[in-house]
Amino acid sequence: MSVPQGAGLGLRRSMMEEVLQSEQRPDFWEIAPENWLKLGGKYAKQLRQITAQQSVICHGLSLSIGGPEPLDMTLLAQIRNFMAEHGISEYSEHLSYCDAAGHLYDLLPIPFTHAAIRHLVSRIQQVQEFFKQPLVLENSSYYLMPGAEMSELEFILEVQRQSGCQLLLDVNNVYVNGNNHGYEPLAFIHALPSHAIRYLHIAGHLREDDGLIIDTHGTEIIDPVWQLLRQTYLHHGVKPTLLERDFNIPPLAELMTEYQQVKQLQQQVQELAHVS
Repeated sequence: MSVPQGAGLGLRRSMMEEVLQSEQRPDFWEIAPENWLKLGGKYAKQLRQITAQQSVICHGLSLSIGGPEPLDMTLLAQIRNFMAEHGISEYSEHLSYCDAAGHLYDLLPIPFTHAAIRHLVSRIQQVQEFFKQPLVLENSSYYLMPGAEMSELEFILEVQRQSGCQLLLDVNNVYVNGNNHGYEPLAFIHALPSHAIRYLHIAGHLREDDGLIIDTHGTEIIDPVWQLLRQTYLHHGVKPTLLERDFNIPPLAELMTEYQQVKQLQQQVQELAHVS
């Protein structure tokens, strides 16, 4: 199993006509499988066109790996079948939860506790056994730390060590959480195991008047986050990187301009490493 290389974009149904008519394409696409599973007709046909031509990654929204309810094995079976149908090998999710006696329609933080680690490791291993491959989990943004017994970094490192899962490193989320909770983002990134990082996310955010940063995926990426991505490449190597834009999505040509910044940064760091 191999992760697509280079840089990618999130694929939305609203973009399909534009994408299929454009000669500009990213190296790979990322989709939320829950948004495509039950679609037929035009959208299903268009998606098959994309997956036949390009690499696609599945990034789920509703696994609720840290939740109190039993894992939805029916959903997992649907995702596995969907991936097989479209030749997709990569499945990632969020290190969070989104259900508790019903779907909560948000990604909520898991308490940084030893009990939560035990709960998570068991569920991660269940998913990994079902898919016969490591589960890839994304560090989430969070705004409260209820009942924390350790830092976010300590929590993630222990979950990864015990479960053998891999990491989807969201660079913007590290910047957001570091700002909101008072830790150094670069030190956090340096402490992660390079071998466990499958790919990266980068996105824009919103800074409130009181200094709180909200992870919105609705604006262009700011320079400090670009610099943090560069430092991530320098430390961990150039990893496949997905540019996220979930709201205020511009025309594809404009989105590709920002995408090209990722590609240029990857090339610069690769050339620097070659010279060194």
